[in-house]
Amino acid sequence: MIVWINGTFGAGKTSTARELTGILPDSTLYDPELVGDALRRLLPRKRLAEVSDYQDLPSWRRLVVDTAAALLAEMGGVLVVPMTLLRQEYRDEIFGGLAARRIPVRHVLLAPAETILRGRIANRREVGTPEADLRVKEWCYDHIPVYRQALGWLTTDAHVIDNSGLSVRETAERIAEAVRTEAAGICDIVQTPEPTRETVAAGVLLFDADDRVLLVDPTYKAGWEFPGGVVEAGEAPARAGVREVAEELGLELGGVPELLVVDWEPPVRPAYGGLRLLFDGGRLDAEAVARLRLPGPELRAWRFVTEAEAADLLPPVRYERLRGALRARERGRALYLEAGRAVG
Repeated sequence: MIVWINGTFGAGKTSTARELTGILPDSTLYDPELVGDALRRLLPRKRLAEVSDYQDLPSWRRLVVDTAAALLAEMGGVLVVPMTLLRQEYRDEIFGGLAARRIPVRHVLLAPAETILRGRIANRREVGTPEADLRVKEWCYDHIPVYRQALGWLTTDAHVIDNSGLSVRETAERIAEAVRTEAAGICDIVQTPEPTRETVAAGVLLFDADDRVLLVDPTYKAGWEFPGGVVEAGEAPARAGVREVAEELGLELGGVPELLVVDWEPPVRPAYGGLRLLFDGGRLDAEAVARLRLPGPELRAWRFVTEAEAADLLPPVRYERLRGALRARERGRALYLEAGRAVG
Protein backbone atom coordinates (compact mmCIF):
# COMPACT_ATOMS: atom_id res chain seq x y z
CA MET A 1 0.00 0.00 0.00
CA ILE A 2 1.06 3.61 -0.58
CA VAL A 3 0.19 6.62 1.54
CA TRP A 4 0.71 9.53 -0.85
CA ILE A 5 1.10 12.86 0.96
CA ASN A 6 0.28 15.66 -1.46
CA GLY A 7 0.33 19.43 -1.04
CA THR A 8 2.11 22.40 -2.50
CA PHE A 9 5.69 23.32 -1.70
CA GLY A 10 5.99 24.34 1.94
CA ALA A 11 2.96 22.35 3.13
CA GLY A 12 5.15 20.11 5.31
CA LYS A 13 5.01 16.89 3.29
CA THR A 14 8.55 15.60 3.76
CA SER A 15 8.87 16.26 7.49
CA THR A 16 5.42 14.76 8.05
CA ALA A 17 6.31 11.70 5.97
CA ARG A 18 9.45 11.09 8.04
CA GLU A 19 7.39 11.31 11.22
CA LEU A 20 4.70 9.05 9.80
CA THR A 21 7.16 6.24 9.07
CA GLY A 22 7.80 6.10 12.82
CA ILE A 23 4.07 5.70 13.52
CA LEU A 24 2.80 3.37 10.78
CA PRO A 25 4.05 -0.19 11.29
CA ASP A 26 6.26 -1.68 8.59
CA SER A 27 6.49 1.58 6.62
CA THR A 28 9.27 2.96 4.40
CA LEU A 29 9.89 6.51 3.18
CA TYR A 30 10.00 6.81 -0.61
CA ASP A 31 10.70 10.28 -2.01
CA PRO A 32 10.20 10.45 -5.82
CA GLU A 33 12.30 13.63 -5.82
CA LEU A 34 15.31 11.29 -5.73
CA VAL A 35 14.15 9.89 -9.07
CA GLY A 36 14.15 13.44 -10.44
CA ASP A 37 17.66 14.04 -9.07
CA ALA A 38 18.87 10.87 -10.80
CA LEU A 39 17.37 11.93 -14.13
CA ARG A 40 19.11 15.31 -13.85
CA ARG A 41 22.38 13.38 -13.82
CA LEU A 42 21.43 10.82 -16.45
CA LEU A 43 19.67 12.82 -19.14
CA PRO A 44 21.47 15.13 -21.60
CA ARG A 45 21.32 18.84 -20.83
CA LYS A 46 19.48 19.45 -24.09
CA ARG A 47 16.59 17.23 -22.97
CA LEU A 48 16.48 18.77 -19.49
CA ALA A 49 16.36 22.26 -21.03
CA GLU A 50 13.14 21.31 -22.82
CA VAL A 51 11.16 21.07 -19.54
CA SER A 52 10.76 23.43 -16.59
CA ASP A 53 10.05 20.64 -14.09
CA TYR A 54 11.23 17.02 -14.00
CA GLN A 55 7.58 15.99 -13.52
CA ASP A 56 7.11 16.95 -17.19
CA LEU A 57 9.46 14.10 -18.16
CA PRO A 58 7.50 10.95 -19.10
CA SER A 59 10.50 8.94 -17.87
CA TRP A 60 10.10 10.43 -14.37
CA ARG A 61 6.44 9.49 -14.17
CA ARG A 62 7.15 5.94 -15.37
CA LEU A 63 10.10 5.52 -13.01
CA VAL A 64 8.08 6.75 -10.03
CA VAL A 65 5.64 3.88 -10.60
CA ASP A 66 8.29 1.29 -11.41
CA THR A 67 10.43 2.23 -8.40
CA ALA A 68 7.44 2.07 -6.05
CA ALA A 69 6.57 -1.40 -7.36
CA ALA A 70 10.19 -2.55 -6.94
CA LEU A 71 10.43 -1.17 -3.39
CA LEU A 72 7.18 -2.85 -2.33
CA ALA A 73 8.36 -6.13 -3.85
CA GLU A 74 11.62 -5.77 -1.91
CA MET A 75 10.32 -4.43 1.40
CA GLY A 76 6.58 -5.07 1.54
CA GLY A 77 4.50 -3.07 4.00
CA VAL A 78 3.64 0.57 3.36
CA LEU A 79 5.40 3.21 1.28
CA VAL A 80 5.00 6.76 2.55
CA VAL A 81 5.39 9.10 -0.42
CA PRO A 82 5.75 12.87 0.08
CA MET A 83 5.28 14.32 -3.39
CA THR A 84 3.51 17.32 -4.86
CA LEU A 85 1.14 16.47 -7.72
CA LEU A 86 -0.75 19.53 -8.91
CA ARG A 87 -1.47 18.45 -12.49
CA GLN A 88 -4.42 16.12 -12.61
CA GLU A 89 -3.20 14.32 -15.74
CA TYR A 90 0.05 13.43 -13.96
CA ARG A 91 -1.88 12.15 -10.96
CA ASP A 92 -4.01 10.07 -13.34
CA GLU A 93 -0.97 8.60 -15.05
CA ILE A 94 0.94 7.76 -11.86
CA PHE A 95 -1.97 6.50 -9.76
CA GLY A 96 -3.32 4.61 -12.78
CA GLY A 97 0.07 2.94 -13.24
CA LEU A 98 0.11 1.95 -9.58
CA ALA A 99 -3.45 0.60 -9.82
CA ALA A 100 -2.44 -1.47 -12.85
CA ARG A 101 0.17 -3.12 -10.62
CA ARG A 102 -2.47 -3.77 -7.97
CA ILE A 103 -0.90 -1.25 -5.58
CA PRO A 104 -3.60 0.55 -3.51
CA VAL A 105 -3.06 4.27 -2.86
CA ARG A 106 -4.41 6.36 0.00
CA HIS A 107 -4.20 9.99 -1.09
CA VAL A 108 -3.80 12.66 1.61
CA LEU A 109 -3.64 16.41 1.02
CA LEU A 110 -1.95 18.74 3.50
CA ALA A 111 -3.77 22.06 3.13
CA PRO A 112 -2.60 24.78 5.52
CA ALA A 113 -4.10 28.25 5.20
CA GLU A 114 -2.32 30.35 2.57
CA THR A 115 -1.04 32.86 5.13
CA ILE A 116 0.52 30.01 7.10
CA LEU A 117 1.94 28.54 3.90
CA ARG A 118 3.56 31.82 2.86
CA GLY A 119 5.03 32.22 6.33
CA ARG A 120 6.59 28.77 6.18
CA ILE A 121 8.11 29.51 2.79
CA ALA A 122 9.55 32.80 4.07
CA ASN A 123 11.21 31.02 7.01
CA ARG A 124 12.49 28.15 4.88
CA ARG A 125 16.26 27.78 4.71
CA GLU A 126 17.98 25.89 1.92
CA VAL A 127 21.49 24.50 1.98
CA GLY A 128 23.67 26.49 -0.43
CA THR A 129 24.14 30.09 -1.48
CA PRO A 130 21.70 32.92 -0.68
CA GLU A 131 20.93 33.05 -4.40
CA ALA A 132 19.93 29.39 -4.41
CA ASP A 133 17.81 29.94 -1.31
CA LEU A 134 16.02 32.83 -3.04
CA ARG A 135 15.39 30.75 -6.17
CA VAL A 136 13.78 27.97 -4.15
CA LYS A 137 11.52 30.44 -2.32
CA GLU A 138 10.47 32.05 -5.60
CA TRP A 139 9.70 28.57 -6.98
CA CYS A 140 7.48 27.86 -3.97
CA TYR A 141 5.68 31.20 -4.20
CA ASP A 142 5.14 30.78 -7.96
CA HIS A 143 3.35 27.47 -7.39
CA ILE A 144 0.79 28.82 -4.92
CA PRO A 145 -1.59 30.01 -7.71
CA VAL A 146 -1.16 26.63 -9.44
CA TYR A 147 -1.99 24.89 -6.18
CA ARG A 148 -4.98 27.14 -5.60
CA GLN A 149 -6.30 26.27 -9.07
CA ALA A 150 -5.76 22.53 -8.44
CA LEU A 151 -7.72 22.53 -5.18
CA GLY A 152 -10.95 21.86 -7.06
CA TRP A 153 -9.95 18.34 -8.03
CA LEU A 154 -7.52 17.76 -5.14
CA THR A 155 -10.12 18.23 -2.42
CA THR A 156 -12.42 15.80 -4.23
CA ASP A 157 -9.72 13.21 -4.80
CA ALA A 158 -7.81 13.28 -1.50
CA HIS A 159 -8.44 13.15 2.24
CA VAL A 160 -7.80 16.75 3.30
CA ILE A 161 -5.96 17.69 6.51
CA ASP A 162 -5.65 21.37 7.46
CA ASN A 163 -2.33 21.40 9.29
CA SER A 164 -2.28 25.17 9.85
CA GLY A 165 -2.13 24.83 13.64
CA LEU A 166 -0.69 21.34 13.88
CA SER A 167 2.84 20.28 14.69
CA VAL A 168 4.60 17.79 12.42
CA ARG A 169 3.90 15.02 14.95
CA GLU A 170 0.22 15.95 15.23
CA THR A 171 -0.13 16.02 11.44
CA ALA A 172 1.47 12.59 11.12
CA GLU A 173 -0.83 11.22 13.83
CA ARG A 174 -3.87 12.60 11.97
CA ILE A 175 -2.76 10.81 8.81
CA ALA A 176 -2.08 7.57 10.69
CA GLU A 177 -5.55 7.74 12.24
CA ALA A 178 -7.15 8.43 8.85
CA VAL A 179 -5.36 5.38 7.42
CA ARG A 180 -6.35 3.14 10.35
CA THR A 181 -10.00 4.17 10.26
CA GLU A 182 -10.02 4.26 6.44
CA ALA A 183 -11.20 7.87 6.49
CA ALA A 184 -8.44 8.21 3.92
CA GLY A 185 -9.88 5.61 1.60
CA ILE A 186 -8.18 3.76 -1.21
CA CYS A 187 -8.38 5.71 -4.45
CA ASP A 188 -11.10 4.28 -6.63
CA ILE A 189 -9.14 3.86 -9.84
CA VAL A 190 -9.75 1.19 -12.45
CA GLN A 191 -7.08 -1.51 -12.30
CA THR A 192 -6.16 -2.24 -15.89
CA PRO A 193 -3.31 -4.76 -16.10
CA GLU A 194 -0.24 -3.61 -18.01
CA PRO A 195 -0.23 -5.19 -21.49
CA THR A 196 2.48 -7.72 -22.25
CA ARG A 197 1.98 -7.68 -26.02
CA GLU A 198 0.14 -5.76 -28.74
CA THR A 199 -3.54 -5.19 -27.99
CA VAL A 200 -6.72 -4.58 -29.97
CA ALA A 201 -8.91 -1.75 -28.71
CA ALA A 202 -12.35 -0.66 -29.94
CA GLY A 203 -13.76 2.85 -29.55
CA VAL A 204 -17.21 4.15 -30.44
CA LEU A 205 -17.89 7.68 -31.67
CA LEU A 206 -21.21 9.11 -30.51
CA PHE A 207 -22.58 12.40 -31.81
CA ASP A 208 -25.11 14.97 -30.62
CA ALA A 209 -27.62 16.89 -32.70
CA ASP A 210 -24.92 19.40 -33.70
CA ASP A 211 -22.58 16.60 -34.86
CA ARG A 212 -20.20 17.18 -31.97
CA VAL A 213 -18.39 14.03 -30.86
CA LEU A 214 -18.50 12.61 -27.34
CA LEU A 215 -15.19 12.34 -25.45
CA VAL A 216 -14.61 10.91 -21.97
CA ASP A 217 -11.99 11.76 -19.32
CA PRO A 218 -10.44 8.60 -17.79
CA THR A 219 -9.26 8.67 -14.18
CA TYR A 220 -6.41 6.24 -14.78
CA LYS A 221 -4.43 7.88 -17.62
CA ALA A 222 -3.64 11.29 -19.03
CA GLY A 223 -5.71 12.85 -21.82
CA TRP A 224 -9.28 12.49 -22.98
CA GLU A 225 -10.45 9.40 -24.86
CA PHE A 226 -13.23 7.87 -26.92
CA PRO A 227 -15.71 5.58 -25.16
CA GLY A 228 -14.36 2.07 -25.55
CA GLY A 229 -11.57 -0.18 -24.37
CA VAL A 230 -9.45 -3.26 -24.94
CA VAL A 231 -11.08 -6.17 -26.78
CA GLU A 232 -11.15 -9.25 -24.58
CA ALA A 233 -10.00 -12.69 -25.75
CA GLY A 234 -12.57 -14.26 -28.08
CA GLU A 235 -14.61 -11.03 -28.30
CA ALA A 236 -15.65 -9.34 -31.55
CA PRO A 237 -14.25 -5.76 -31.67
CA ALA A 238 -17.60 -4.13 -32.52
CA ARG A 239 -19.27 -6.01 -29.66
CA ALA A 240 -16.46 -4.90 -27.34
CA GLY A 241 -17.16 -1.27 -28.23
CA VAL A 242 -20.87 -1.73 -27.51
CA ARG A 243 -20.06 -3.42 -24.19
CA GLU A 244 -17.69 -0.64 -23.14
CA VAL A 245 -20.23 2.09 -23.97
CA ALA A 246 -22.79 0.33 -21.76
CA GLU A 247 -20.28 -0.12 -18.90
CA GLU A 248 -18.82 3.39 -19.07
CA LEU A 249 -21.85 5.51 -19.92
CA GLY A 250 -24.86 3.36 -19.06
CA LEU A 251 -25.99 3.57 -22.69
CA GLU A 252 -27.26 0.51 -24.57
CA LEU A 253 -26.63 0.79 -28.30
CA GLY A 254 -29.04 -0.95 -30.63
CA GLY A 255 -27.29 -3.09 -33.24
CA VAL A 256 -23.66 -3.30 -34.33
CA PRO A 257 -21.97 0.04 -35.10
CA GLU A 258 -20.30 0.61 -38.48
CA LEU A 259 -16.52 0.59 -38.79
CA LEU A 260 -14.86 3.97 -39.48
CA VAL A 261 -11.11 3.38 -39.12
CA VAL A 262 -8.56 0.69 -38.45
CA ASP A 263 -5.45 2.36 -37.04
CA TRP A 264 -2.20 0.51 -36.41
CA GLU A 265 -0.46 2.09 -33.44
CA PRO A 266 3.27 1.24 -33.61
CA PRO A 267 5.02 0.15 -30.40
CA VAL A 268 6.78 2.99 -28.62
CA ARG A 269 8.49 1.86 -25.44
CA PRO A 270 7.19 1.16 -22.86
CA ALA A 271 3.87 0.75 -24.78
CA TYR A 272 3.29 -2.23 -27.07
CA GLY A 273 0.92 -0.59 -29.52
CA GLY A 274 -1.54 -2.62 -31.57
CA LEU A 275 -4.75 -2.17 -33.57
CA ARG A 276 -7.15 0.65 -32.68
CA LEU A 277 -10.62 0.53 -34.24
CA LEU A 278 -13.21 3.29 -34.20
CA PHE A 279 -16.88 2.64 -34.90
CA ASP A 280 -19.77 4.99 -35.65
CA GLY A 281 -22.28 4.76 -32.79
CA GLY A 282 -24.59 7.27 -34.48
CA ARG A 283 -26.32 10.41 -33.31
CA LEU A 284 -27.85 10.58 -29.84
CA ASP A 285 -31.13 12.41 -29.36
CA ALA A 286 -31.76 14.64 -26.35
CA GLU A 287 -33.39 11.81 -24.42
CA ALA A 288 -30.35 9.52 -24.90
CA VAL A 289 -27.99 12.30 -23.88
CA ALA A 290 -30.00 12.85 -20.71
CA ARG A 291 -29.54 9.16 -19.85
CA LEU A 292 -25.74 9.28 -20.02
CA ARG A 293 -24.18 8.22 -16.72
CA LEU A 294 -20.72 7.52 -15.31
CA PRO A 295 -21.53 4.38 -13.31
CA GLY A 296 -17.98 3.19 -12.58
CA PRO A 297 -14.63 4.55 -11.36
CA GLU A 298 -13.05 4.60 -14.82
CA LEU A 299 -14.32 7.98 -15.99
CA ARG A 300 -14.41 11.39 -14.40
CA ALA A 301 -16.43 13.30 -17.01
CA TRP A 302 -17.84 13.33 -20.53
CA ARG A 303 -18.50 16.15 -22.97
CA PHE A 304 -19.43 16.79 -26.60
CA VAL A 305 -16.79 18.70 -28.56
CA THR A 306 -16.15 19.98 -32.06
CA GLU A 307 -13.22 18.68 -34.07
CA ALA A 308 -11.27 21.84 -33.29
CA GLU A 309 -12.00 21.57 -29.56
CA ALA A 310 -10.88 17.93 -29.57
CA ALA A 311 -7.38 19.05 -30.62
CA ASP A 312 -6.87 20.58 -27.17
CA LEU A 313 -8.09 17.48 -25.31
CA LEU A 314 -6.79 14.45 -27.18
CA PRO A 315 -3.15 13.34 -27.41
CA PRO A 316 -1.81 13.96 -30.95
CA VAL A 317 -2.08 10.39 -32.31
CA ARG A 318 -5.58 10.01 -30.87
CA TYR A 319 -6.60 13.32 -32.44
CA GLU A 320 -5.33 12.20 -35.84
CA ARG A 321 -7.33 9.00 -35.42
CA LEU A 322 -10.44 11.07 -34.75
CA ARG A 323 -9.81 13.22 -37.83
CA GLY A 324 -9.50 10.09 -39.95
CA ALA A 325 -12.73 8.71 -38.51
CA LEU A 326 -14.61 11.94 -39.20
CA ARG A 327 -13.38 11.98 -42.82
CA ALA A 328 -14.41 8.33 -43.19
CA ARG A 329 -17.86 9.17 -41.82
CA GLU A 330 -18.22 12.01 -44.34
CA ARG A 331 -17.15 9.81 -47.28
CA GLY A 332 -19.11 6.75 -46.22
CA ARG A 333 -16.17 4.33 -46.32
CA ALA A 334 -13.74 3.03 -43.75
CA LEU A 335 -10.08 4.09 -43.74
CA TYR A 336 -6.90 2.24 -42.88
CA LEU A 337 -4.45 4.33 -40.81
CA GLU A 338 -0.98 3.86 -39.43
CA ALA A 339 -0.22 6.04 -36.38
CA GLY A 340 -3.25 8.16 -37.29
CA ARG A 341 -2.19 8.74 -40.91
CA ALA A 342 -4.17 7.38 -43.86
CA VAL A 343 -2.35 4.76 -45.94
CA GLY A 344 -3.32 3.71 -49.47
